[in-house]
Amino acid sequence: MSVSTPGQGGRGLRHRLLHLRARLWLSLGRAQPALADYQRLLDRAPDDAHARASRAHLLARAGHREAALADLRALVVQQPQAATAWFNLGYLLEAGGDLDEAVAAFRQALALEPRLDRAAYGLGLALIGLRRLDEAVPALEQATRLQPMSPAPWLQLGRLQAERGEPAAARAVLERLRGFEPRVAEQLARDLAGPPTAFGTRGR
Repeated sequence: MSVSTPGQGGRGLRHRLLHLRARLWLSLGRAQPALADYQRLLDRAPDDAHARASRAHLLARAGHREAALADLRALVVQQPQAATAWFNLGYLLEAGGDLDEAVAAFRQALALEPRLDRAAYGLGLALIGLRRLDEAVPALEQATRLQPMSPAPWLQLGRLQAERGEPAAARAVLERLRGFEPRVAEQLARDLAGPPTAFGTRGR
């Protein structure tokens, strides 16, 4: 998950100071007082999108998934044009196994920001989880185009191509990985040397 940081112009001084204090708590690694300050901010201004996104992030980190999802669902209603909000919602849904909803959220994020590589990768993972492999291929290919030096999408793409019976394409991915991420390349090589299987998406 990620949190954008819009300015707090137009709000009162106390509101801005609470934001500053919450960020200070975070810089010190103090999640609980930061969470309390974001709660105070939302009590004062329920439409404060940054406070809601920050609270969702902290709640998710603390394992309070349903509360974090509630914040993220509220956020995409409040800011339907915010691609990052849709990505964060998709990320948390995919991590919790709510794959159909995750696909919809990632697709919306990409519709708003086609260059959001994290959303393309998340979409690929969710589609693999749903066994919609033909749809997962273009999603992962998009992720590799947008972020060609990130090994995770290449790894999943190579696994997926092997599973779909495309060994030449999988080997091409392996050679690409060997050029910039040998450790991940060796992981893929071990996968390709084993028996055909549904690799899944974990161990990203």
